[in-house]
Amino acid sequence: MSKHTVVSLFSGCGGMDLGFLGGFRFLGKTYKKRDFEIIWANELNKAACATYSHNISKNIVNGDIWDVIDDLPTSADVVIGGFPCQDISVNGKRAGVDGNRSGLYRAMVETVKRVQPKIFVAENVKGLLMEYNKFSLHRVIEDFEALGYHVSYALYNSANFGVPQARERVFIIGTPIGHMEFSHPKPKITQESWVSSESAISDLELVEEDKTINHTWSRAKKSPDQGSRQLKAERPATTIRAECHGNIQFHYKLDRRISMREAARIQSFPDRFIFKSNLRETERQVGNAVPPVLAWHLAEYIKDHLLKSSNNLEEVRIAI
Repeated sequence: MSKHTVVSLFSGCGGMDLGFLGGFRFLGKTYKKRDFEIIWANELNKAACATYSHNISKNIVNGDIWDVIDDLPTSADVVIGGFPCQDISVNGKRAGVDGNRSGLYRAMVETVKRVQPKIFVAENVKGLLMEYNKFSLHRVIEDFEALGYHVSYALYNSANFGVPQARERVFIIGTPIGHMEFSHPKPKITQESWVSSESAISDLELVEEDKTINHTWSRAKKSPDQGSRQLKAERPATTIRAECHGNIQFHYKLDRRISMREAARIQSFPDRFIFKSNLRETERQVGNAVPPVLAWHLAEYIKDHLLKSSNNLEEVRIAI
């Protein structure tokens, strides 16, 4: 059986890509390989590309998407990407999709226009659903719909899919008009079964700092608001953020902020996934990533959708 081809934009360190590929273990559970092949990926940040190259594939293009967009493959089954959220986030400048960073969603629209995938997946922050971003959400949807796609969106909580983090993100998914529409996945587990912070990282409590496995942490002191957040042992972590080392959460028991290995665990990265960068860049990569386990579950639904859609088209051909 041939694999479904994937073009990945704004790939970061590769969290969503790893989820689509599968073939990793997390907290003692095996997440089997998926039938996807990433044939082209792009990321602006050089440090993130180094991590992606080490863990996912060396075939990632480092550069501004607008500078390399003409190198895109002529076709692919799937386009995925989390377009920048700085202008959309509740903690950002709220310029919406007219901002310099979040306006890059247009590069994803242009990619879909050129590649004509059977399905595309665009990820962004929960703030996209807030009232002040109403215009931005409608603009994004309208631009994709203008390409001949049916577009739907849903808010996903990573904790509902076995990630030890209550991270809420919007997934916008499009399929060609006239083809079967996508059905968003239902939660895999209930709140009573959420994975706690302690169960995710307790084995690292007595492990000394070790740069080789990214088990290093910021010495930033407590600061107002989010800079003083602390994990609660019995609950999933709140959202791991990327902006500043002063926002990395404190350990639920130890007198320090959590390490990058612990943060990666909370984001559901397997321990074999090594971030090839310094502390600050690793914080950015971990905080910006789509949790691989969440992406893995989404990829299962994408795979099933592609199979059902293909079968439906075949039935139509036979009927004709």
